[in-house]
Amino acid sequence: MKLNILFSVAFVVFTAAAQAQYVDETSLIAEYEKAAWLRAHEAQNRNALVSAVNRSDIKYCRVAWQVDPAVRYIRGEVMTTFEPVEALNSLEFDFSQALVMDSILYHGNQINYTRNGDVITALFPAMLPAETLDSLTFYYQGVPTSTGFGSFEVNTHEGIPVLWTLSEPYGAMEWWPCKQSLNDKIDSIDVYISSPTGYKAASNGTLMSELTSNGFTTAHWKHRYPIAAYLVCMAVTNYSVFTVDVPSSVGNIPIVNYVYPERLADAQVGVADNVAHMQFFNELFGLYPFEAEKYGHTQFGWGGGMEHQTMTFVGGFGFGLLAHELSHQWFGDKVTCGSWQDIWLNEGFATFCTMLCYEQFRPLEWPKFKRDRIKFATQETYGSVYVDDTTSVGRIFSGLLSYSKGSMVLRMLQWKLGDATFFQGIRNYINDPALSFAYAHTSDLQAHLEAVSGIDLDEFFADWVYGQGYPSYLVQWQQESDGQVTIHLGQSQSHPSVGFFELPVPLRLYGPNGQTQDVRLDHHFSGEQFIVEPGFSVDSIVWDPELWVIAKNNLITSSVIDPEIANYSLKVSPNPVETGDIKALLYAPVGGNTASCVLYANDGRELGKQTIRLNAGDNEIIFQRKQLPAGVYWLNVEIEGQVLKAKVALR
Repeated sequence: MKLNILFSVAFVVFTAAAQAQYVDETSLIAEYEKAAWLRAHEAQNRNALVSAVNRSDIKYCRVAWQVDPAVRYIRGEVMTTFEPVEALNSLEFDFSQALVMDSILYHGNQINYTRNGDVITALFPAMLPAETLDSLTFYYQGVPTSTGFGSFEVNTHEGIPVLWTLSEPYGAMEWWPCKQSLNDKIDSIDVYISSPTGYKAASNGTLMSELTSNGFTTAHWKHRYPIAAYLVCMAVTNYSVFTVDVPSSVGNIPIVNYVYPERLADAQVGVADNVAHMQFFNELFGLYPFEAEKYGHTQFGWGGGMEHQTMTFVGGFGFGLLAHELSHQWFGDKVTCGSWQDIWLNEGFATFCTMLCYEQFRPLEWPKFKRDRIKFATQETYGSVYVDDTTSVGRIFSGLLSYSKGSMVLRMLQWKLGDATFFQGIRNYINDPALSFAYAHTSDLQAHLEAVSGIDLDEFFADWVYGQGYPSYLVQWQQESDGQVTIHLGQSQSHPSVGFFELPVPLRLYGPNGQTQDVRLDHHFSGEQFIVEPGFSVDSIVWDPELWVIAKNNLITSSVIDPEIANYSLKVSPNPVETGDIKALLYAPVGGNTASCVLYANDGRELGKQTIRLNAGDNEIIFQRKQLPAGVYWLNVEIEGQVLKAKVALR
């Protein structure tokens, strides 16, 4: 049966990345995204998704949906234009088995199809040649399933029906036939949404028309940017609509808002802040990616937010939430993380951008936001920003790691490289033609920051992104008779995967009469000594007053530095170890102390331990390699409370 309505494919974004203002809301949004991931993988376990096979390049979709927000039901017509990447006589699409496919038309004629769970396969009458533009049209209807917190939902607000979609990674198939890949964005879409007169429908792109006939109003939305299937959206209720303009270098960019009438006043206040946010992000990262169309907000019945392309769905209009979601239009929509392992490129960036907005617009709240990020990032002694276990929902959507630690890693890069270099590198990353409106990995970000700074960041990324845990610092200082201040920096690490966290250390020196001096110590090894000349008598030193560094349990003392502890050193040689045992030299300035030596696997497992009595000079430490496989290991040596660490590579 053919339906007399037009259809345009819609995509909804998978990372419901609505981080709000402080720790409680950060935790909440991470929990929401865990639920989304779990639901997606439940669907993936049910049937192999079409996205695993890339046999065609989707060029365009025209989608028409007929819905009533008071009824869980959808009628749809989806015309998909595609280009085969190989000769084929069939083509698969993701499509929920809960929906009924009335017919599939190819060149005006019905064609056969098969169904296997949530995969539908169109069978063409003849072999289609590769790289030749073609199209087909689906006609379907049914009651969409809605797992997790809802890929297709109907509810009420103040007694008024409301319908919305939130597809996450793989939920779009629950309400329309599509290709849910993370390797093929649709080049453009047209969306037609028909609903009973009296309602308004929101979606991606620009509203072209609203036409009423036979008791239905059809809204036509046009979007002419590449879009991933999970970023298309639809929402319908009795929305109040208002628009605010954002002045920019290319003219005004509209922020179009579809909100519940009872929340109109709250929305107007919140969106007013968003105008300044967009101007701020335009300056930092380059012009809003979809400036030829619009940005917008649509209110829905979910607690957080969802960064649908050009039309974010939000449950409220808080300062932090709107800043976070807007930043996703650059980091998540324009450039999307290319794997679950790299999810911090979405969530770490959005949390970092929220931090920047607090600094710029709410400076009194900014210190708390920073402190909370550091507190979260150091809540556990282990864990890397880069996801090392994509089978764990808690690991991927860790509020501690992907969000808080990811945002602070970016802040530390800003501290290390300086504002001008850092933000230029970010602009180059977000505007790279190979990444824009496509997908990126952590290595892409590193490459752009290295290119603009001329600094090799391998060590930084190895420590802070791929390594686990955090450092703790011991700052020992004393005022010398000539006015100089001697500072001795010691560092220990919470996890053996990192031998030393290399980063410039920020300190602030205070004098008795209110004098201050900020110093930046280029710290390369534990036990390093620095001489500074503040020009005044120092009576106290404060650790990292502007909160740049992920660290915990830091101690500052004015006690005299023990030269015997300060001058120990540890070196593994040869390193990498090609053959034979693991050998290290431990230099001791004096003899008599004992050293506890432990060899760890990269995952923290203890593999061997020995205690040696130290002589003055070089002391040899040997661990037998035995059957240890190639990989990364760690040698920890503890002497009088000081811990020296060395990374060991076995080949």
